Amino acid sequence: MSTHIIKTTQNLPITLEEAWDFISSPHNLKTITPEHFGFDIINGIRPEDKMYAGQIIIYKLQPLPGMKVKWVTEISQVEQQRYFIDEQRSGPYKMWHHQHFLKTIPGGVQMDDIIHYEIPFGPIGEIANLLFVKKKLESVFEYRRVKLETLFGKM
Repeated sequence: MSTHIIKTTQNLPITLEEAWDFISSPHNLKTITPEHFGFDIINGIRPEDKMYAGQIIIYKLQPLPGMKVKWVTEISQVEQQRYFIDEQRSGPYKMWHHQHFLKTIPGGVQMDDIIHYEIPFGPIGEIANLLFVKKKLESVFEYRRVKLETLFGKM
């Protein structure tokens, strides 16, 4: 079983406080997820709620046509205005560990994401990753990049 890594970096012309306010709201995840995923938080987290270490977030989404899944993640670590980590507790991956980092740069903020993930189903899962899973994940992060630029501007 291989652990796969995706890394992204994006610079936005906003303050650290504005960036943190946006990404620390679990409900904003729906805003930056492509609509065809049918993404919804189902465990009663309100739009005004902010994340905290130990928080459990339960989603329903459709990663592929006709395939609906429940995904449970835990916000395992939070350092205000610096980073947070979400980890899958149950869902479509064998393992999911997503680190979100923020830092002030001249003219704005840099957002870095580092995702470590493993696919279930042994060799069949590895083939699926090569054929479409990795591309699908990369397309989600490309969508996020464009959406964040639409919301906050481009550097």
